[in-house]
Amino acid sequence: MYSGNLWTRVSSVGNRGDRPFVLVCGIGVSSHNFEQLAPHLEQYGPVYALDLPGFGGVPHNGSGLSMSEYADLLGDVIDSLDAPDPIVVGHSMGTQVVADLASRRPELSTIVLISPVVDAQHRTLLAQAWRFATSSWREPFRVKVLAVTAYLFCGFNWFFRVLPNMLTYRIEDAAAKIQADTLLIRGQHDDVCPPEWIEALSARLPTSSAFEVEGAAHSVMHAHAREVARLCVDHASRGSVSDDGRIARIAELPEEGTEVDPKEVLEIVAEEIKGAATEVSGNARDSDALVEEGKNRQAEARRALRGD
Repeated sequence: MYSGNLWTRVSSVGNRGDRPFVLVCGIGVSSHNFEQLAPHLEQYGPVYALDLPGFGGVPHNGSGLSMSEYADLLGDVIDSLDAPDPIVVGHSMGTQVVADLASRRPELSTIVLISPVVDAQHRTLLAQAWRFATSSWREPFRVKVLAVTAYLFCGFNWFFRVLPNMLTYRIEDAAAKIQADTLLIRGQHDDVCPPEWIEALSARLPTSSAFEVEGAAHSVMHAHAREVARLCVDHASRGSVSDDGRIARIAELPEEGTEVDPKEVLEIVAEEIKGAATEVSGNARDSDALVEEGKNRQAEARRALRGD
């Protein structure tokens, strides 16, 4: 999607249900970070995952965008979907983008903030770098691969142009203006988003529920996609169950077994690598068709590995 002089890539999955989910990822990474969450949400409604300017190979304008500018682009995407009441979900820096838009759009009734940043008591580069490193240690290997690949696509120049805007953005001020029913989610081992920060942020929101997923880290929506999807769907259907600022603990679900023949694993992995190569080629050629083909091939490979 083209808006002004900026592009935003929108990947979609599913077509059932009346209320779509709109997903916004964090700094540097791409919509691939929602590869586990999206399939669990699509059974309840269409899912649209965004790659904002500078991320996932999407071109940018050369100057670091503010959270409000990213939020304006998110608003343009929502308007283009012609969806009267989407469920808007942000992760990490994406929570700032979602919160900024929601603070200016009272018609948005339901938002989800996963691992919101930045903790007001530790709003420095050194503190956040350390906390991110300790939290990343507990992330699954797949999440680490996705992050490294995405950062290479993003490039350090753009990353460090956007980073100061993220560090200085006061999401707590936006929260006080939000009228939407808000769901807050953190992982048990997320040092970037400590429990006291969730409690403080929840206190600024007019209506909210806060949950902590057992065993999860900063990218809680990846390794614990089923738990997060269930929270999102319950929140969309019932609204906040509590606004007292307390964090409810969600037990970690047991791993799902797969029926994949070990002999087929290498073929599936090879197909995913081909899909990734196609996506890289699409970004290099500025071809949305190739990028979409590559993303679809990777998604099908991941689906096959899960035994779906």
